[in-house]
Amino acid sequence: MRMRRAWIIGLLALTAALCGCTKQQEEPEDTLLYEDEIEDSDDYIVVGFAQVGSESDWRLANTQSFRDTFREDNGYYLLFEDGQQKQENQIKAIRNFILQEVDYIILDPIVETGWDAVLQEAKAAGIPVILSDRLVVVEDESLYTCWVGSDFEEEGRIAGRWLRDYLEDQGRGSDEIRIVTLQGTLGSSAQIGRTEGFDEILAAQGNWNMLERMSGDFTLTKGREVMEYFLDTYEDIDVVVCENDNMAFGAIEAIQDAGKTCGPDGDMILISFDAAKSAFEAMQRGELNMDVECNPLLGPMVEEIIQKLERGEDVDRVQYVEEKCFDAFMDLEGILESRTY
Repeated sequence: MRMRRAWIIGLLALTAALCGCTKQQEEPEDTLLYEDEIEDSDDYIVVGFAQVGSESDWRLANTQSFRDTFREDNGYYLLFEDGQQKQENQIKAIRNFILQEVDYIILDPIVETGWDAVLQEAKAAGIPVILSDRLVVVEDESLYTCWVGSDFEEEGRIAGRWLRDYLEDQGRGSDEIRIVTLQGTLGSSAQIGRTEGFDEILAAQGNWNMLERMSGDFTLTKGREVMEYFLDTYEDIDVVVCENDNMAFGAIEAIQDAGKTCGPDGDMILISFDAAKSAFEAMQRGELNMDVECNPLLGPMVEEIIQKLERGEDVDRVQYVEEKCFDAFMDLEGILESRTY
């Protein structure tokens, strides 16, 4: 299926007319195809991408990966919608993609539930839906073609195993360890997986005490607020687990403003997820102990899936991206030289 040129031109004309009667709003880049861009559109694969938002460094790198991959000179039109961390925005975007008769829909769902109806609409329209980064929970799993992303539970287990081994190396393996966690957006796949994975290791350590968990919504500002609350509430905190880098940066600010320190030589052990370049710099400054990579460069993997579907080939339902973990004791300068995000 390819977008019909006349239909799209008519739709855009109607959209323009409607906008003239209402308060005009600026459209995100690549959201619509304009008449002078539609010539020979039958030669292109049209992809609609409903993104979570732009809440973190990871998200920006993830978006750029898709923009770099689904380019016109690579045979694609990319229709991009920023959900601004609201599920209703993403649902509206998907329905717009269906109306525009895109060839494929990529969805990075803000939360896991609440997608059955709109994905059923996409299926009825014959548009394959590829999930990226986060998962959905639906009654009928045939509503989406496949999922590409990180093994979030394994990320949580990696963080837990690293902490266990690090405490042993520090001679603190049998000490009481008081932990707080800054969780991501509650109900998101990353939050659920990282929490559950870390819990598996926590449950085996009789001397680890999880004082409290609270959502920092994957943002620096909220992460700082949550860390300020933890510092006001608990006199002694040994470990701070942040379920993404931006919350970790907020936590660092709160800890330092409170006159305390974190990192390899600090008062608290600080663990994070994502491993963006700015997190490597925090490790170099001695503010962050370790970071579990969450690879945002998913665009090429999704394109490979689309090309297989174009050829009528089967694709694996679940595909994990390759990831590593890093700590402050590695040759971070050498790693940063080849780091692209």
